[in-house]
Amino acid sequence: MPTNLPIRRVVLYKHGVGYFERRGKVSGSETLHLDFKARDMNDVLKSLTVLDLSGGSVSAVSYDSTKPLEQLLAEATIRIPEDGSLTALLGQIKGARVRARVGGGQVEGSIIGLDSLAVAAGETSVVRPFLSLLVGGSLRTFDVLEISELEFLDETVRKDLEFYLATVLSSYKKDTKRMAILTAGQGERELFVSYVLEAPVWKTSYRILLDEGEPPLLQGWALVDNTGDEDWVDVQLSLIAGLPVSFVHDLYNPRYMKRPVVEVRTEAAAAPVIPEEGYGAMDMAAAPMAVAAPPPPAPSMAPGGPRRARAEKALIGGPAGGPRLREAMEQSVAVTTLTKEVGDLFEYGVDRPVTVHRNQSALVPILHKAFEGRRVLLYNRTTREKNPMACIELKNTTGLTLEGGPVTVTEDERYVGEAMLDTMKPHDKRFVPYAVELGCVVSVEDRTEDGPVFRVVVSRGTLVVEYFHVRQTKYLVRNKAPRPQVLYVEHPRTGWELMKDAPEPAETTDGFWRFKRELAATSQDELVVSERTRGQRQYLLSNVGLDEVAYFVSSRYVDRQVADALREVVAIRERVAALSQDEQRLTAERDQLFKDQERIRSNIESLKSGVSQRELAERFVAKLNEQEDRLEAIGRELERLMKERQAAQQELNRRIQSLSYTAEL
Repeated sequence: MPTNLPIRRVVLYKHGVGYFERRGKVSGSETLHLDFKARDMNDVLKSLTVLDLSGGSVSAVSYDSTKPLEQLLAEATIRIPEDGSLTALLGQIKGARVRARVGGGQVEGSIIGLDSLAVAAGETSVVRPFLSLLVGGSLRTFDVLEISELEFLDETVRKDLEFYLATVLSSYKKDTKRMAILTAGQGERELFVSYVLEAPVWKTSYRILLDEGEPPLLQGWALVDNTGDEDWVDVQLSLIAGLPVSFVHDLYNPRYMKRPVVEVRTEAAAAPVIPEEGYGAMDMAAAPMAVAAPPPPAPSMAPGGPRRARAEKALIGGPAGGPRLREAMEQSVAVTTLTKEVGDLFEYGVDRPVTVHRNQSALVPILHKAFEGRRVLLYNRTTREKNPMACIELKNTTGLTLEGGPVTVTEDERYVGEAMLDTMKPHDKRFVPYAVELGCVVSVEDRTEDGPVFRVVVSRGTLVVEYFHVRQTKYLVRNKAPRPQVLYVEHPRTGWELMKDAPEPAETTDGFWRFKRELAATSQDELVVSERTRGQRQYLLSNVGLDEVAYFVSSRYVDRQVADALREVVAIRERVAALSQDEQRLTAERDQLFKDQERIRSNIESLKSGVSQRELAERFVAKLNEQEDRLEAIGRELERLMKERQAAQQELNRRIQSLSYTAEL
């Protein structure tokens, strides 16, 4: 439905919403109407702003509300299923007064019920529904299939049926919701309405022209989509780059709270409740409602400059002697983009009115400027192992924030490739790769080795040897093109440091060093990148032997004094080991004696009385006495060995922990 509040301004954002402004004339206390889709009502109710700019007022804004379908149907007293709708309906309205047309006459009565009766049909019978009515004081039955018309005489039943049918029908419709703006004032006035709706994200695409001897040219287009039900006719269009916070909140659907059910207790009377006395008086005056401040006025759009003359002929594929592509672009698309920084956001304001009809999209020019840049080569081993990429080294000297989008590159009026451009702030510099440079071939050789030891530290019983892992990457570049080229080699940064003999990188990124090389025509160039990282080996002094000590000395890891101390440590450790072996030997001998004694005692107990057996028993007893003497000697020896071993172990630990040495090699 046409409205007298046409859309005058549209602001599209990158996060899926659009800001819309409407302006129009209103007279007296006129009511204006706006139609929105049901799914947009939450955004409209959240963001709607209505202002009378001519001294009048806005008394209220009303809109079509709704309840959930389940609740609306629950309020109806009638239920009609999908099948058997007539019989099901008649069965639910017992007692309702109806007027039925049967044959050529009419009958009025109250519905008693619906019965299924068998009716003869030839040799068989069929079941047919019959309606029972109370007519006057008599009960009459009518075949439902013979009733040609049935009129409901009860107003309540008729309204319930109409309500149910209207509710079910509305659930299948995707109708718009109407909003009414009630105004109050005198004479003709200007009304301002703004709101935020879900809208398609605006997109960008770019064209880059490369011409020999001239600065490169950048042309930008914005792609906007009008998916609404209303045309945008001569609207003021702005495009915002950035991500402000936005969300969906349900304000349109009514909310119902589940309340507790309180039943009356009938077994005893309830005593009255006496509230406690308050200590201070409560101010019951209602606080005035806060009124949202009007939004800041929209930035004024400068009047469009004089349009340049249009190119007379198409360029690509046109006759020789026609206008060049650069001149044609400058003549055809004269762009004066009004830009503005809005916090972290950036606004493109189109300098002329824009028209986009409903369910259509449009390309809108937003940029046409020369920039600082040149054609270079960029080699990244993971992107392409054998060839570099042809790139544009683009520095954003346009003064605008460039949104990310696809780029089509033309060189000497020929299509040469495409690329993707990241979002760029003013003065940012990026490489924009658009093609593979087959005229340049790169081969890579890797070599990794361990460098010499540069530091030795002896501390806390550990000898730590520090050295460098050295990695050398050789890039061999062959420029087969008949023209000189600038090559940037991206070498990955993996936590290693560049060695002093490595060339200085031209740039450093989060993940790469970029080395710049000037390639002569049909030439070969070599780049060697040397890196190193720290490594170490650890030796536990409690485990080293004389061979390791000799290796430390020959490798100059330790001096003679530390070597002598280590040899003493080895000697003490060997002594501890010898004492431990003696303890193990004596312990094993003692265990064997215990086993022999158990055997001898068992034999003595099994001997019977007799002269020969008595002599054998005496011999066993003598053997036991000898073993007991040996066990006592072993016990004394083990005690001595244990004390000596513990003392030697303590001396070994003290010597190891006292060793401290640092050498820079």
